[in-house]
Amino acid sequence: MTAPILELDNVTQIFRVHNRPMAAVDGVSLTVNEGETVCLVGESGCGKTTMGKIACGLRQPTYGRVLFRGQDIWKMDKKAWTEYRQAVQIIHQDPYASLNPVQTVSQILSAPLQRHGLVKNRAQMRDRIYELLLTVDLTPVEDFYDKFPHQLSGGQRQRLSVARALTVNPSFIVADESVSMVDVSIRVSLLRMLGNLRDRLGVAFLFITHDLAIAKYFAWQGRIGVMYVGRMVEMGSTPQVVNHPEHPYTRALLSAVPEADPELTRHKERVSLRSQDIPSLFNLPIGCAFHPRCPLFVEGTCDRVEPALLPVEDGHTVACHVATGQVVARERAA
Repeated sequence: MTAPILELDNVTQIFRVHNRPMAAVDGVSLTVNEGETVCLVGESGCGKTTMGKIACGLRQPTYGRVLFRGQDIWKMDKKAWTEYRQAVQIIHQDPYASLNPVQTVSQILSAPLQRHGLVKNRAQMRDRIYELLLTVDLTPVEDFYDKFPHQLSGGQRQRLSVARALTVNPSFIVADESVSMVDVSIRVSLLRMLGNLRDRLGVAFLFITHDLAIAKYFAWQGRIGVMYVGRMVEMGSTPQVVNHPEHPYTRALLSAVPEADPELTRHKERVSLRSQDIPSLFNLPIGCAFHPRCPLFVEGTCDRVEPALLPVEDGHTVACHVATGQVVARERAA
């Protein structure tokens, strides 16, 4: 069996804030196969971005392993590390901060080409930059070649960020909230562009978003992982998670997704949480971290025992005592 292109094995990331330990990611495991799309969703502060940075080698986890095609990236020799850093690229969330404001479009795209020796002369450099601009629909390319980032719109900057990620022909891309900073009117065009690149180039994606509607659109043929305060609470194929959510938190997220059809909106099930307050990472509740907000809370179990991520059907796992049938929720029938 072919090894996954990327695997996070029981990864934990602890930060020290004011000399106090804080687990931004707590014992999360995740695999992404060649050409696969995996979305990480959850509220702000749940650890999605930290997971993305760990995946692309920008942050070394406190505990756990990061495996690229079966090899631990933090034990690689220089040659293997260079190959990994070329193969795994990131599209940052903020296109206004991630681009050097004093470099032109051509300079931004030429830097990685020169660094990795992917072109031999100026003519090849110009041809490759033109090809990249055409790939991300920044046309006519002559109009963008010598522009600075401040002369581009938000959507154009994000397309430039995508082009920069593609310069080294990656096989895995971490897209961190890559459409959240652009106008709603152009999000779909950016998602279509990313989807076309994924299908045409066979690139695997770890797509990070707080919006389940975007995850559903972009990764219908892939998988969704739902995170809550640094832990994975549900993982499965996108149809499984969207059509048959098992964790109460996933159900709450889906109930908040707006529907285009007014009839669906009127009859949509609304999940009422016991509390709207997200617990502090410095003082997480004992047992299931979601239990102070959970409508299916069972006293004596949910507030004492941390649930494991267990299968409820083939390829669909959930960390919930009630969903996995370990306890009977009396409140569900009430």
